[in-house]
Amino acid sequence: MTHVTSLNGLALHNSWVTIGTFDGVHKGHQALIHTLVEGAHRHNQPAVVVTFYPHPAVVLGKGPFPGYLTSPEERARYLSELGVDWVITLTFDHAMSSLSAQDFMNQLAKHLGIRYLVIGYDFALGRGREGNPERLQAIGQQLGYEVILAQPVQAGEQPISSSQIRQFIQQGNLETANQWLGRLYAVEGIVVRGDGRGRVLGFPTANLSYWPEKLLPANGVYATWAWVGKERLAAVTNLGVRPTFASPLHYRFLEAHLLDFEGDLYEQTLTLEFVARLRPEQRFSSLEDLKAQIQKDIRTAREILNHVP
Repeated sequence: MTHVTSLNGLALHNSWVTIGTFDGVHKGHQALIHTLVEGAHRHNQPAVVVTFYPHPAVVLGKGPFPGYLTSPEERARYLSELGVDWVITLTFDHAMSSLSAQDFMNQLAKHLGIRYLVIGYDFALGRGREGNPERLQAIGQQLGYEVILAQPVQAGEQPISSSQIRQFIQQGNLETANQWLGRLYAVEGIVVRGDGRGRVLGFPTANLSYWPEKLLPANGVYATWAWVGKERLAAVTNLGVRPTFASPLHYRFLEAHLLDFEGDLYEQTLTLEFVARLRPEQRFSSLEDLKAQIQKDIRTAREILNHVP
């Protein structure tokens, strides 16, 4: 897979293209991408995803944006795993938002040589979202591409969506979020030095410096898998402001106690996969009470993780 951030210099031919934000690359996205990749590769043609950063909702100010399910790099990696050949992450700004559907598709056709455009049933692009499926089909008759409509993937009676997954994660409902994503929700970061409180308590933690735009779950304690390189380790992860100790309230600490692990992780990349929320964050009246609760959390996390493949 090739990941680029501009159309400049691209001259593809007979490509199968889809367009969207694809934040999270959830089960609905995966079904659409499967249609794209299967069709393109059956004809030995490139499968291309055109996506955007920042999210259009951030640029257009459509209410507060809670955070991203995936960074541009994570999103490209997930798309690559699905068989996509090219990921083009364009900068979404006010100039792009003012383009008509015709002008935007002219640019794509020039650089990508579109043969098929695969889009969702409710997709729209261009100024005022005027580029709906019918309009894009009409433009395709001029530019030489056909439109393929992908149907939504349902969870019960509700279509799977990134916005609803964000709500589940903010509520700490990782079980449902993971089901809709089709994988465990992950947060990646670099292990940095903390204040050493975990080690003093007898439960050393890896403190993560994470992407500030990443959506984090609700504050609390979680059963997680911690990936160090290709090694997966069971972990209990605390997310919040550590109310038992003095702590700045403007920053949420993300720290993981890796079970049955000894070693130095400083400056290494650590990926945490959130399996289940054990409890909300709470303040303890004494360090002994906190230590007793951590022991309970470890036992509960082991029981949960022992039943997760």
